[in-house]
Amino acid sequence: MGGRLYASVLGLLQRRPPLVRVVPLSGRYIPKAQDVVVGTVCDVQGTFWLLDIAAPRWAPLHMTGTPWKIDFGETGQYLHVGDSVVVGVEAIENTGRIGVTMLGEGLGKLEGGTIVTISAAKVPRVIGRGGSMITTMTRLTGAEIVVGQNGRIWVGGSPEAIRRVRECLKLIERQGQRSGLTEMVERYLKSSQPPPPPPVEPLSTLVERPAPGTEVFVANPEPDGALFPEGVDGDVPPPEDN
Repeated sequence: MGGRLYASVLGLLQRRPPLVRVVPLSGRYIPKAQDVVVGTVCDVQGTFWLLDIAAPRWAPLHMTGTPWKIDFGETGQYLHVGDSVVVGVEAIENTGRIGVTMLGEGLGKLEGGTIVTISAAKVPRVIGRGGSMITTMTRLTGAEIVVGQNGRIWVGGSPEAIRRVRECLKLIERQGQRSGLTEMVERYLKSSQPPPPPPVEPLSTLVERPAPGTEVFVANPEPDGALFPEGVDGDVPPPEDN
């Protein structure tokens, strides 16, 4: 327009000569082939499961698209309503049907952890350039993180690690339009790092010292392992029965 180029959406400019790209700051997830998404099982049928992947339509996952050997009617033994999975988008058909698969590296059922949902437009900021943001969060929290292109992020680990990652994701959601976001998240994580546990006192300091004048018994080096007062050697007659 007038010899200048304008983006159709508000977003962040990324220069990758000879191209430029605008990463939108808002918008609904529109699935594309090769996307990796986090889905939730919302219905179980005889040969497939229906997944909610935050797209305009549910996505059917057929039993042949899993690493399991499943007979007809056994789908309910492998995935239940409410289970979370990582799947890949295979294709978008002309009818709008979304084909997904669980076959591939990094795909499968998610166990434990929690799912945090953010705007799909902020996913590139969660990943960071060359994975810098994800690396920073995992390194400083010890959490496991799986990022779906649909804005659903699975976080596993200790409750404290999950809490800290959740706070980081909220920060990214609020400040996604700013530059230097990775450095901002790193500063937050370092400043909020929990204090290390107190040092463990050596065992020798935990043993109660005997009072002065108290007899100390030591192990007899003889095979019978009897105990004798310190300084006493030789045989000690057994005490007389009362």
